[in-house]
Amino acid sequence: MTILVTATSGRLGSLVVDALLERGAPPADLVATARDTAKIEQLAARGIRTVELDYDRPETIAAALDGVDAVLLISGSEPGSRAAGHRNVIDAAKAAGVAKLVYTSVSKATTADLALAPDHKATEEAIAASGVPAVILRNNWYIENYAADVSRAASTGIIAASVGDGRVAGAGRADFAAAAAAVLLDDGHLGQVYELDGDAAFGYDELAAAASVVLGREVAYQRLTTDEHMAALEGAGLDAGIAGFVAALDDGIRRGVLGDTDGTLSRLIGRPTTSLVDGLRAVVEVEEQPAA
Repeated sequence: MTILVTATSGRLGSLVVDALLERGAPPADLVATARDTAKIEQLAARGIRTVELDYDRPETIAAALDGVDAVLLISGSEPGSRAAGHRNVIDAAKAAGVAKLVYTSVSKATTADLALAPDHKATEEAIAASGVPAVILRNNWYIENYAADVSRAASTGIIAASVGDGRVAGAGRADFAAAAAAVLLDDGHLGQVYELDGDAAFGYDELAAAASVVLGREVAYQRLTTDEHMAALEGAGLDAGIAGFVAALDDGIRRGVLGDTDGTLSRLIGRPTTSLVDGLRAVVEVEEQPAA
């Protein structure tokens, strides 16, 4: 079975390739894609075929999918403008007769009012309308998303947010990558929509406590109102649109959109998900690496 993974120059895509290899997929059966194949030369050196694929250039998608059985469509990186590119991949997968399309969505994409959800909802609906056999992976928050917060807290001792007492059932990016590899390689998942969450949800007081352990200094969670949060973000140099988007994400967390967990992710990967402390420790280790 030939498996194509999109966006392998990104962090999730490269981890999915690692996970596929760890689960025994032969390198010759994998196709790694990126808009710029020069960024994935390390994968070619491992015996993996590398191909150009740009969501916004349908001709590259059709060529890349030739002879492919299964596709992992990793969501694009530009919220608000991703759905059209995703539809290009879906259309090409249908035309190519792909037997399994796996898509990385977001928690409660079709039912929750979360700032990230509209693109994912539109993509899930396009997949359903296409008739391509598919699996939807609704990924919760990556612990690695807190890299900037941890970096700031190392000097300020504060993690500031407007999530109130909201909780996040986050996990490590590698956990979600392992789940993608599992559903790509194993039978029995077609037609499923999986809500993928970490084993334990945490509030931001717990986030600050975990950061304290990792950084070796006291870190406190500073509760902000939405208006205070937006003012702080704009004061730090973000434009009003981006500040509003970030504050809207916190609003979703405050309302509990990312707080549920049922163990599906750990069952798929056959192990517990990454703990908050271990996930933050990995973030700090990355931050401390010297520049190449």
